[in-house]
Amino acid sequence: MDEKAYWIAFNQVSGVGPVRLAALLEHFGSLETAWKAPLPELQAVGLDRRSLENLLAARRTVDPEREWERVRKAGITVLTWDDPDYPENLRQVDGAPPVLYVRGTLTQQDTWAVALVGTRRASAYGREVAHKLASELAMHGVTVVSGLALGIDTVAHKAALDAGGRTLAVLGSGVDQIYPPGNRGLAQKITASGGLISEYPLGTRPEASNFPPRNRIISGLSKGIIVVEAGQRSGALITARFAAEQGRDVFAVPGSILHPGSMGCNELIQQGAMPLLRVEDVLEQLHMADVQAQQAVRAQVPADPLEEQLLRCLSAEPRHVDEIVRESAMPSPQVASLLAIMELKGLVRQVGTLSYVRA
Repeated sequence: MDEKAYWIAFNQVSGVGPVRLAALLEHFGSLETAWKAPLPELQAVGLDRRSLENLLAARRTVDPEREWERVRKAGITVLTWDDPDYPENLRQVDGAPPVLYVRGTLTQQDTWAVALVGTRRASAYGREVAHKLASELAMHGVTVVSGLALGIDTVAHKAALDAGGRTLAVLGSGVDQIYPPGNRGLAQKITASGGLISEYPLGTRPEASNFPPRNRIISGLSKGIIVVEAGQRSGALITARFAAEQGRDVFAVPGSILHPGSMGCNELIQQGAMPLLRVEDVLEQLHMADVQAQQAVRAQVPADPLEEQLLRCLSAEPRHVDEIVRESAMPSPQVASLLAIMELKGLVRQVGTLSYVRA
């Protein structure tokens, strides 16, 4: 049986989140072994009483093989931390979900992604701005990420599709439970030019408590987020908070100080978010002006395992090429050649003389 069956099974155990799952993996080496482990060994890992009780109860009611077959028959892709196709942007954030259910496809192009979120009660101004920004991002080869909600989210998804681009929708329910129901047709179109994504098992209903946590995935999938229009209690502000915690750039569209729907955006700007006046503000700040050229290079130049070795030597802090050579133990000409190709691919950026950061 596929090991993913046990990832799916553990994903249905309340109280076993990313931290505890990582501990189980480290201790047992596989989730199949952890699922079948005797109680004393599970206690040795440090699971608390409630988590242990939930796991033992799940063993009696959840059949991993049946759950795996159910997902497979539904045509759903399951991605775990172990998958090379797990979204790279999301993999880098703390608390990344161990399991993602995907209806549709994720591609390497989705590395260049920007979230566009806002209020469900969008004004004509908010809708027009969302449509313009999503269209222009899509035309520049940037994937538009949002949450399939009414209002700004819906406009963003539709505009990206109409522009011939890709879009990803992160759900607060299972990918087989579309909410709101009025967006079922839109969801179907998204699966053809992007994907529906959820950390929740199939059959999970759209409970109110599911939506705030899913916002961390919206921001985690993206290089930056744009809040188009938001009141003071808008869920879009939760996404902005997650984005800031994840080290993502936050952009906010300024609006009238007299309109309640702009209060959240204006306050974000007051708190340090970048005011967004044109799509170029995003493309320049996130170094996405040459996305299409970078995508073309990646498509034409095969990935080299040595690129990953160099990436492990880099972070957001600039490192001189001499440091990279020493740490990687590669010849200097080889490092210089790899860095030049990786810069064309958009994997690294040169900042200052012979200093590089991970893009």
